[in-house]
Amino acid sequence: IWEVFGWGLALVGGAVITAVWLVWRRKTLSALRRWYRWLGGIGLATVTWGILGFFHLGGSIGLAIIDSPNWMGALRLLGMVILSTVLLAPRPSLRLVSRFFSWMRKRLRQRATRPATEGRPGFPSVATTSPVVESKPEARPADASTQKGLRQVAQEVWKKYGQSSSAVVVDGWRLPPIDILDKSTDIEFSQADNVKRARLIEEALASYGVEAKVVQINTGPTVTQFGVEPGWDRKIKEIKERDSDGNVKVRLEEVSKTRVKVERITSLANDLALALASPSIRIEAPVPGQSVVGIEVPNVVSSVVRLRGVIETNPFQRMLARSKLALALGKGAGGEAGVADLARMPHLLIAGATGSGKTVCLNSIICCLLLHNTPNDVRFIMIDPKRVELTPFNSIPHLAAPVIVNTDKALEALRWLNQEMDKRYQELAKATARNIEAYNRNRQGKDKMPYLILVIDELADLMMAGSDEVEHILCRLAQLARATGIHLVVATQRPSVDVVTGLIKANFPTRISFAVTSQVDSRTILDSAGAEKLLGRGDMLFMPTEAAKPKRLQGCYVSDAE
Repeated sequence: IWEVFGWGLALVGGAVITAVWLVWRRKTLSALRRWYRWLGGIGLATVTWGILGFFHLGGSIGLAIIDSPNWMGALRLLGMVILSTVLLAPRPSLRLVSRFFSWMRKRLRQRATRPATEGRPGFPSVATTSPVVESKPEARPADASTQKGLRQVAQEVWKKYGQSSSAVVVDGWRLPPIDILDKSTDIEFSQADNVKRARLIEEALASYGVEAKVVQINTGPTVTQFGVEPGWDRKIKEIKERDSDGNVKVRLEEVSKTRVKVERITSLANDLALALASPSIRIEAPVPGQSVVGIEVPNVVSSVVRLRGVIETNPFQRMLARSKLALALGKGAGGEAGVADLARMPHLLIAGATGSGKTVCLNSIICCLLLHNTPNDVRFIMIDPKRVELTPFNSIPHLAAPVIVNTDKALEALRWLNQEMDKRYQELAKATARNIEAYNRNRQGKDKMPYLILVIDELADLMMAGSDEVEHILCRLAQLARATGIHLVVATQRPSVDVVTGLIKANFPTRISFAVTSQVDSRTILDSAGAEKLLGRGDMLFMPTEAAKPKRLQGCYVSDAE
């Protein structure tokens, strides 16, 4: 036995003990599921037995494994080690091989491109500086794989939509056609369900002594607005009279009637939610321009509002004819399009809890401006401390600088923007123009002064870095930058008084509030309650400059592919 097995007898004994232990512990099935790992372990044990054969300690089996104790036997053992390692750890082995081949491919590309670029005076680098922002701090460039993926996506989009008849060419730039956006699919809501809910509202109000009637039903994408007309509060007087037979009869006579107070309807919000089996309802009392009280009830099935569906509406097209900075925000509770003009706002403050739809709203605003403006018309400065939300825009030509993800560079960008505003005022003074529209009236192409739009995805992170300086620069830009074409779009998920300070609120009259966690946050951003009752996922309250009350909208959704 010793001549046959040698010290390999210990390996055989270990294998027998392992097999008995598996049977005793009833782990045979789990071992069979991972058969490749056990096969790799057997291969490593065989390699160990072969190494013993090199020193004549493995018996005749050890010598048979290596065939001959020379370099050929060593190569055989090396091959068995590689095969056993792949069986024991297949995924890391595959990852290691792919990294090796990618490294080799990069080396070959560098050797192939080096002779073409060496020796040429003035050969431009890959990261060229922007014509608008020269002293602007730059973020880290995207890696090669990301650039390759973006290039491939761009080529596919160009093949599909590049020859579209709807493409518009402005100043040598071909604007993206509307075909690249997804079409909106409208969901038809049952009219019978709405009539049933209207009857429930009337019965619930009548049970509490409030006379009212539902006079209109406006179906929106996420909520349905029931227009309730308040009834009359009547005072009745009993009059007793005797007839010819001497019997006493009681006659009711209406003495006076007054309209039901709106406060009596608004105080029954929780009772109406209970009667409609709804998580929450919002009462708009009264609806602006109408003599009804709006009761907004969430739909059982909500539809997605696409950016294309709002852009193709008449209100947006009329707004676009007047202004280049027209924004498609969403659709209202009655299904009407919600549009706005960034030039008239002139700055926008967005707040809402995590996951309520702030970033999607920012993406829709940016995409709406990209669809209708060339880089000669609009330039963006994007600050994204989260590092993942706005970085997909890193390859667009409208960027004045790559997306800024570092807080220190963000502060430098704000200082640069402050200086740029002063320079623009000097240029306007030389041209005797009051604002950017008058300056660009007779200019074309690169001679025009582009709009500069600062997009900040998380204000709280900047305020923690330097609250005094950030607040001072933001307030100065908000007060003075409108005439020079600099507009701010600022979003935060923490609308507390230490982030959205009184000075910032005073200089940002146009605000959007998504769903927040408490009524205190709603009052901080909107100066009124209501945002805590929103449904989330794009449901928002839009507070324009000229409006006394916020307007409820379902925000546009822009997918990653779009």
